Amino acid sequence: MAINDPLPEHPAPDTPPGKLVLLRHGETEWSKQGKHTGLTDIPLTPRGEDLARAAGELVTGYDFALILTSPLERAKRTAELAGLDAEVDPLLVEWDYGGYEGRTTREIRAELGYNWSAFTHGVIRGATPGETVEEVAARASRVLTRVLPAMAVGDVALVAHGHFLRILTAVFLRLAPRFGAQITLNAGSVSVLSFYREQPAILSWNYGPELPLVPSES
Repeated sequence: MAINDPLPEHPAPDTPPGKLVLLRHGETEWSKQGKHTGLTDIPLTPRGEDLARAAGELVTGYDFALILTSPLERAKRTAELAGLDAEVDPLLVEWDYGGYEGRTTREIRAELGYNWSAFTHGVIRGATPGETVEEVAARASRVLTRVLPAMAVGDVALVAHGHFLRILTAVFLRLAPRFGAQITLNAGSVSVLSFYREQPAILSWNYGPELPLVPSES
């Protein structure tokens, strides 16, 4: 993916006081089935729309200086239903899964004969080139160079996708991108990152109208 966004004129501040609020888009038919949904542009289900509205209720108390959304419809619609006037940022698109787009982890593991995961083994070329986890992390890093200065004057919301937001969180926490494999995000969930005693920290994670009973499959 071509990166055309300019870097900021000034470096990010040390421990900005604002919060970074992450909204994963609401449920889609593919997320409900556990299918890898990268660049395929599919709509929210009715439940996904309800989850987006519920997410909006959770973030009413924040003072947003910047709100960004992925250009994919499921994220833009989530922002709209959440009551967020979001600017589209192409860097917020989901991981390009290449040849594993639209397939479940169970299907891929049955084909390969071992316990494959995108974080551990990567993806293959398909109708789209695919991305490495490091390439997704590079996009996330570019987003954070824009986000952190804005957190000096207010809160920031990012409306995007499960794997991308998990990797962005790893980058924010100054950990390896593959740390994202150890944290899951449910459709329509809200998470909050901030700084605590000079360290990047998770203030709230995977919060939604109900506690998850099993890890998200997408």
